[in-house]
Amino acid sequence: MLRNFKKVSIFEVKNRDISSQKPFGFEEPTNKLMGVVSHEAINQLKALMDQVDEPLKRTFQNVHQGYIVETLDRFLKAREGNVAKAHKMLVDSLNWRLQNGIDDILSKPILPVNLYRGVRDSQLIGVSGYTKEGLPVFAIGVGLSTFDKASVNYYVQSHIQINEYRDRVILPAATKKHGRYIGKCVKVLDMSGLKLSALNQIKLLTTISTIDDLNYPEKTITYYIVNVPYIFSACWKVVKPLLQERTKLKVQVLQGCGRDELLKIMDYSALPHFCRREGSGSSRRSNNNTTEDCFSLDHPFHQELYNYIKHQSGIQEPTKPFKQGSMHVQLPLADPKKTEFCKTLASEWRKFETQDDLSISLHDIKISD
Repeated sequence: MLRNFKKVSIFEVKNRDISSQKPFGFEEPTNKLMGVVSHEAINQLKALMDQVDEPLKRTFQNVHQGYIVETLDRFLKAREGNVAKAHKMLVDSLNWRLQNGIDDILSKPILPVNLYRGVRDSQLIGVSGYTKEGLPVFAIGVGLSTFDKASVNYYVQSHIQINEYRDRVILPAATKKHGRYIGKCVKVLDMSGLKLSALNQIKLLTTISTIDDLNYPEKTITYYIVNVPYIFSACWKVVKPLLQERTKLKVQVLQGCGRDELLKIMDYSALPHFCRREGSGSSRRSNNNTTEDCFSLDHPFHQELYNYIKHQSGIQEPTKPFKQGSMHVQLPLADPKKTEFCKTLASEWRKFETQDDLSISLHDIKISD
């Protein structure tokens, strides 16, 4: 797909600070912790991957999209440069893809469209635009997502489909447009609207986050957290030390809706709708302009995604009742450290909620790849 332009090695391209503002540049945090992954480690891991069975090699092609070195680099960084651990992680991920039909998931639409609209209305995620360096901006409505319109399997399926669409369509298109490798994104997390009932979704969100950790590592450069209530700020101070250093370096908690700071790295048109104005209700969903609400199924991103999946499947929207059925993906066991993190955050949140008599609560924060 991307044969008509020069590929650029990760060893030739350094992440640049596009705004000359240290907190908001895209310098890879791991460079501060362990340095750039060595040529030797890359070559060792590549040699091991050359020996895997043909089915694993085929699914690996859907993962690396022609950028093998950059993909090996991601898995090595996720395992702190340890070749053996990175190899096991990658092989386990490829086996997971084979066992769950991940290579074909973009040909498995969630039908009928009303069911999918319910998923979109309760699992708030979208792409609002691109940074000045061409990285896609994923917006996530952490506080207002309810996950109450469909079964767990539909939400997992939808999440993986967005991941695969990002990796197989959005990022290759951005790479082609800019003539240099673009393999990561930034995420803006909207924390407004947190409620006590969101604690019920910790298991689902931890599962989704674990899927990302194990199978899509190092795909996000920075997590910007906006519209932060006081209670979250207080809890964040408690749980931040529990995070890995590399993860903490990726998180930026911004004041208010984060508009002014985000404008240092993206144009106004790329801002998520909940970052476009200050004041109460700034992060609430728009009822008037669904093309600007990047969570809406009517937003161009979701229209393109849904039409792409339907086209891949060859299925048109049925005119008669459609037998619903989600794609069941094997759910991984959560990392004990992540589970402990979630418990601590929930516990601290409840303490502050009780102390201040507030009806705001934890909605599990996805802050790791």
